[in-house]
Amino acid sequence: MAALLSEEDRKYLVDLFEKELKGEVKILFFGSKKKEECEYCDLTEQILQELAETSNKITIESHDFDDEEALAKKYNVEMVPAILMLDSADKDMRIKYYGIPSGYEFSSLIEDVVATSKNGTVELSPDTIKKLEDIKEPLKLQVFVTPTCPYCPKAVLMAHKLAMQSPKITGEMIEANEFPDLSMQYNVSSVPHIIINEGEGEFVGALPEDAFVEQVINALKGV
Repeated sequence: MAALLSEEDRKYLVDLFEKELKGEVKILFFGSKKKEECEYCDLTEQILQELAETSNKITIESHDFDDEEALAKKYNVEMVPAILMLDSADKDMRIKYYGIPSGYEFSSLIEDVVATSKNGTVELSPDTIKKLEDIKEPLKLQVFVTPTCPYCPKAVLMAHKLAMQSPKITGEMIEANEFPDLSMQYNVSSVPHIIINEGEGEFVGALPEDAFVEQVINALKGV
């Protein structure tokens, strides 16, 4: 199979990871041998393997969603292809990618690898951190994207940052075209489209941090 990363991209990643990665990163990939149910599983696994070849601090663990139900349940994996990350202490970062992180979303994956290598240390304002501390119940943020959307990575990374900061939050990237039924369920017609707690709230657009957090908090309050 032809390489997905160009030689130029490989060299860039080797240099970037050599400078930026602080600890080890374990990427868990869940796929399926049922090709009719997971058209992009092979390509997703391939791009992860090529990514791991650019740094000895990155390892990939591949798992079968159908054969390893207990493990999938442990990490709350609901569909495939799925990607999640663990830091050097095997702590789950509470972030997921559902669908291949191609196009603009590949940059999100890279930034998440770097953040995971720093044990999920992310830059957020003191005001945001304070608001996150007040969240006491589980909160799911689903960010619907497409590979050609230049604004989507900003929304994905914001949801992922909030998840890394707060143990109550999980952040998911969902490639809208790969999961048309889910996109239809939430009436996703433009991206990024953010769904809060499976429908308690929603908004569209890559909002600045304060506005993004305000939307989330208002949804939790039922505003």
